[in-house]
Amino acid sequence: MEAVRDDLPDRFGAMLVKELRQNMRRGSFVYPFLGIQLFAVMALLYELRTEAAYSSAKYAGMLNIDMLVDSGPFWIMVAVICAVIMPLGGLVLMGQELEEGNHELLLLTKLSRWKVVRGKFLTLWGLSVLTFVSLLPYVIVRFNVIGGIEAIDQIGCSLTVVALSAMMCAGAIGASSFRGLMGRIGAMLLFTGSMIAGCWVPLFFSAMREEKCGVFYHLNGVAATICYTMLGLSLARSRLRLVVHAYEVKPSYMVIGLLVFTPFVVAMSTAMTVGYAGFTGLIGMTLVAMYADATPKAPAWVKPPSPNVPQPPPMESPSA
Repeated sequence: MEAVRDDLPDRFGAMLVKELRQNMRRGSFVYPFLGIQLFAVMALLYELRTEAAYSSAKYAGMLNIDMLVDSGPFWIMVAVICAVIMPLGGLVLMGQELEEGNHELLLLTKLSRWKVVRGKFLTLWGLSVLTFVSLLPYVIVRFNVIGGIEAIDQIGCSLTVVALSAMMCAGAIGASSFRGLMGRIGAMLLFTGSMIAGCWVPLFFSAMREEKCGVFYHLNGVAATICYTMLGLSLARSRLRLVVHAYEVKPSYMVIGLLVFTPFVVAMSTAMTVGYAGFTGLIGMTLVAMYADATPKAPAWVKPPSPNVPQPPPMESPSA
């Protein structure tokens, strides 16, 4: 047992260590990882054979999908694998805990609902980022061999893949908390549609106002990434509630409502700031998502009875 404990430090968290060990022991991680390297080599050889040349993009920045697509087959392959296929593997993560009742045992420990979903997210996103980092040598080869490639464009494509991967991983984990295949597909489609609308509006108008991907554009990009990552994790967290009081709205309904209304709030904040600061609406929705499903707690002045203090006997009924 001591050798197992020394494998990963305790500061990583029990949930993160559990998920990492389970995923790294599976053959379903090793073989796809080798396949990804093969696809990367094929895409790189195709670009070298066709002698493709790519001009510098005017709007070079994170979450610029047009620039990513125009950067060639290699970046398209990287984005599809690291930001779509691998994150969608998270559609089965929460079902393992909910359908078998493991979440009830986990919540009886010191683990909170946030720690459970955060551990799953860091594992899934970490594997996606690890795969992306393993592909960086091919990026260096492209930069040195193929002409017309700008370093700024490559950095923008890298940030786009990492940010998209984070949002898609969180959305997949949130969708995986629903029962049935159709429920998960519907939740994932709702999350994806909200993400596209909520990200496009502030990014597009800030780029138009600045006539480039400037400071406000990247502030909007970072805020959008944080907002939709939090919304996806909040959706998964809301499904882990063990008790919902009769006077409460079902927690998952609240988060679904946030997904529906977030694009409208972001559009209003973008319009009110003349296209520059849509990130104000994104920050606001992030805070709402964090505290919308707070676990009910007793007031601070209510203290539980001490087990060492004898309790008074119950009062007898007057009729007795």
